[in-house]
Amino acid sequence: MDETIAEFIRRTILKIPMSEMMTVLEAWNFLSESQLQTLNLRQRKDSLAQSVVLLCEEKCASLSDAALLDIVCTQVHRHQKIWDVYQMSKGPGEDLDLFDIEQFKSSFKKILQRALRNVTVSFRDAEENAVWIRIAWGTQYTKPNQYKPTYVVYYSHTPYAFTSSSRLKSNIPLLGQALTVASKHHQIVKMDLRSRYLDSLKAIVFKQYNQNFEIHNPTAPLQERSVGLDINTDSRIIHENAVEKDKVQRITQETFGDYPQPRLEFAQYKKVKLGENLQKYYSEHPKETPVFPNVWSCYRGSVLKRVLLSLLARNKVQK
Repeated sequence: MDETIAEFIRRTILKIPMSEMMTVLEAWNFLSESQLQTLNLRQRKDSLAQSVVLLCEEKCASLSDAALLDIVCTQVHRHQKIWDVYQMSKGPGEDLDLFDIEQFKSSFKKILQRALRNVTVSFRDAEENAVWIRIAWGTQYTKPNQYKPTYVVYYSHTPYAFTSSSRLKSNIPLLGQALTVASKHHQIVKMDLRSRYLDSLKAIVFKQYNQNFEIHNPTAPLQERSVGLDINTDSRIIHENAVEKDKVQRITQETFGDYPQPRLEFAQYKKVKLGENLQKYYSEHPKETPVFPNVWSCYRGSVLKRVLLSLLARNKVQK
């Protein structure tokens, strides 16, 4: 086994917590059960990593085997990465084709290898028809850097792909091209979603929540919330705050259902204003000012802003 591969495996082992060591090694499925039983989990991690390297040398581990170990480690600690979401689309009149996962892998790998001489691409199938892709980038003159790879999670039969943030911004267009061509789509765009919680992003884009909810009488919870408040507080302020809070909770339940709410670390609310010329025209011609059908949408947007802020506050409390 090459020294660079041995060092790669050693560093990967050192990243794994001792409490999860055996789980990761079993999921890797490279070492036999008898080899795993020889490992002493009570020794120092440096010594344990060296023991794993010696076992890998007995089986002549390759770079592909070491890359699979790194993928398993990333799957277990996926929250340590920051994930972006990309959405692909078909061209006009294009129908859905039968998806072949092996053809996807072959096409994806060929596109990257044709563009770059030095690149390492590894795949690992996962649950829910997902395929994890690990890309170690190199250049025409340098070998792939195995310690700064890009990870991609693509769900077959869907137009969505999740990628870990990479410092190599110049390779993003090539990555998008490989995803688009291999999955037989026409174009790809980056969505305004980013988080460390891959499962939450998946739940949002796949709409994995229950939208069924009951319209309840808001007067009951208002009476409950009024207990213990300052008598001198204006009742109109109490009523307004309680009604606003009810709307936030109702829209939250309508959007995300009764399932655990997605974790948000950052939310950006953008306001869209009318053009200055249009505003000036309607100010000079008030009788011609139309009743915009999206007035409710604007009001609902302000409530949505409160929903996002409440989610952020709730996540901070949970932490």
